[in-house]
Amino acid sequence: MAIDQQLVRPFSGLELLARQVVEGFITGLHKSPFHGFSVEFAEHRLYNTGESTRHIDWKLFGRTDKLFVKRYEEETNLRCQIILDDSSSMYFPPTVDLAPGTFNKISFSVHCAAALTELLRRQRDAVGLSVFSEEVELHTPSRSGQLHIRMIYHELEKVLAAVSDRRKTFAIKALHQIADAVHRRSLVMIFSDMFESSEHTEELFSALQHLRHNKHEVVLFHVTDKKRELDFEYEKRPYRFIDTETGEEVRANPAEVKENYIRSMQAFRKQLKLHAAQYRIDLVEADIHDGFNQVLMTYLQKRLRM
Repeated sequence: MAIDQQLVRPFSGLELLARQVVEGFITGLHKSPFHGFSVEFAEHRLYNTGESTRHIDWKLFGRTDKLFVKRYEEETNLRCQIILDDSSSMYFPPTVDLAPGTFNKISFSVHCAAALTELLRRQRDAVGLSVFSEEVELHTPSRSGQLHIRMIYHELEKVLAAVSDRRKTFAIKALHQIADAVHRRSLVMIFSDMFESSEHTEELFSALQHLRHNKHEVVLFHVTDKKRELDFEYEKRPYRFIDTETGEEVRANPAEVKENYIRSMQAFRKQLKLHAAQYRIDLVEADIHDGFNQVLMTYLQKRLRM
């Protein structure tokens, strides 16, 4: 009998990790995240002693004298477009400063996108991927096929392996292009630190409103390193701060500028929240130190409301 290569192919490291993340997430829920959705039969697995007998296939038992349980999967009923900002500011903290098992903003966002892709795959939903910095670097329409899912993992791994090269954020043009390219109503999930120039805030949310105007549901994950970027927690000694997008350098003692910095950051975040509320966009603070469950739970809650 010929061996199905699709069944024996090794998973990529990112795909394997995504599957582990989703397994752990689902195990930690008190009830199935798929409750209430229509399902259809997928495959059999051996019955484990002590579990519910509700889904035992008794006809198969009559033929084989072994207990098998029917497994089910969800019907495709949602399209999701995942959008990643891979501008240079997303590569903070620098890789050389990361402890083992920790993430910077881009690696956190990529792993969130991979876990969402796995969760969407399990629910047989369609998923697409868009990547932008100064322009749209990648856009794939949402699909649910196995080859398409594998291609998304491959593209995510390419983003993960990339290095910062002074790519500036110019989300306005990119988001308008993506809004024009996503033709069918979708759940749009954006991962960005939103470090667009403050003078372009209105234009930026106008671009996000373009997605809402096209009847998409939009979730904006504001990805930050809360400890450093929001709370400005550094040792009391001189530092050399470098703008990852322009290379501009500033020498300062954090203790001397912390109060003004936090005040400015709070004003920036307040503006984000006000504009998000105005345009009915779900704004979610995503700290890279808080793990992936916050993102997966947001997706499930949004999906249930849709």
